[in-house]
Amino acid sequence: MRPVVFLDRDGTLNEEIGYIRELSFLNLISGAAESVKKLNDANIAAILVSNQTGAARGYYDEAHIGRLNQRLIDLLADKGAHLDGVYYCPHLEKASVAELAIKCRCRKPEPGMVEQAYKEHPDLDKNRAYVIGDKASDVELARNCGAKGILVRTGYGQAVSDGNYQWRVEPDYAAINIVNAIDWILKDLNVQAAT
Repeated sequence: MRPVVFLDRDGTLNEEIGYIRELSFLNLISGAAESVKKLNDANIAAILVSNQTGAARGYYDEAHIGRLNQRLIDLLADKGAHLDGVYYCPHLEKASVAELAIKCRCRKPEPGMVEQAYKEHPDLDKNRAYVIGDKASDVELARNCGAKGILVRTGYGQAVSDGNYQWRVEPDYAAINIVNAIDWILKDLNVQAAT
């Protein structure tokens, strides 16, 4: 059974710039690819779980979300890193695009994407699971699926910590960025393995 890290996208792996209409505007946070590669090298699953409501809001079509995710995959691959799975939620209950206006179980902090990952990847160890993200909804997702939640200060993370965005949460670890978060996970797993 493999430990697993569920990774948010915008503000966690790539720079937060709002809704990304141009593919070239999606750029990795410094050190993100190298950190994902550390997970790969340690045989820890790296799985993307991302709320993506741009299509639901009518900013672009749903296929654009796929192209953005593919650019992320390509940027990671350029540094020898890979994701073991990619999941996104395009839904928004009060969306302007009717077919995406659904109250779903996949929009974080609901656990639907994580549950789907466990179903499709039976080798994942639910007892050694982590969620990294820059929003309170990421930390709450961790709570909802029995994982450890790590809040990064990049993206919206600092505003969440300051109580100025979404709601206050108590993560298992507050990280400076994705590099710090993954280093903490690697240390935490070593501690778990030693006990």
